[in-house]
Amino acid sequence: MKALLRIMRVHQYVKNLFIFLPVFFGLQITNSRLMLMTALAFLFFSLTASAMYIVNDIRDCEDDQKHPVKKDRPVASGAVTKKAATLLAAILAAAGLTGALLLNRQMFMITLVYVLINILYTTVLKHVAIVDIMVIAVGFVLRLFVGSSVSGVHLSMWIIIMTFLLAIFLALAKRREDVALYIDMGEKARKVIDGYNIEFLNISMYIMAAVIIISYVMYTISPLILNRPHGDKIYLTMLWVVAGILRYLQLTLVFNSTGSPTRVLLTDRFLQIVLAGWVLSFWILIYL
Repeated sequence: MKALLRIMRVHQYVKNLFIFLPVFFGLQITNSRLMLMTALAFLFFSLTASAMYIVNDIRDCEDDQKHPVKKDRPVASGAVTKKAATLLAAILAAAGLTGALLLNRQMFMITLVYVLINILYTTVLKHVAIVDIMVIAVGFVLRLFVGSSVSGVHLSMWIIIMTFLLAIFLALAKRREDVALYIDMGEKARKVIDGYNIEFLNISMYIMAAVIIISYVMYTISPLILNRPHGDKIYLTMLWVVAGILRYLQLTLVFNSTGSPTRVLLTDRFLQIVLAGWVLSFWILIYL
């Protein structure tokens, strides 16, 4: 049972918190009905995401066995058989998609697109350099659309842009660790790393870091924000964004420890303080 829970990667549900961003930025976080709908969407999407993680683990079993960390995954280590994993994935996918359909037909369609993209990613796209990173970023944007579809809150172009850029930044850091492991161990954990090297990934991360910060600054001084009460003070939250980006670059370039963005967020106290500070300051300036 413990292995089955591990294979669901419940800790990765942190990524699905992006589903709550539409109600947060739409000033609807105090609306209990919308929050309930969004929470249910989070649950059903998470079940579907778990199914996709399992499919990926089954497909990548042999490659994971060569990875110093991923070799301990339930399927790669033999703790869960491929047959049992396949059955669990089917149950989770059925439950997640059924729940999505009951909640909202639009959410069901978005979740179905997420499933199809993940299947393509697992079988083909993850082996194509740059395309693999773009697909990961699209997955984060789809989470925003899930939250928007069940809450009815319109998504601004700024939220979509910044989510997409941030996801690319995180994916680049993840690929950088894969390349670093290949250099250290001589084993290719992923075939796609043939299309990357440390210099390319470093430069790409520098570019994305700069673009993310500039995009956030433009967002804070856009009419969408300035027309809100206390909107002229939102630019102050840039402090947290810059600190978070610099910390992630430090973890990546200095400590080589950003293979899993979720693990980093759950373990790094600095990033936790930065995220909490950003949420609290944004809350105070917009909601109070």
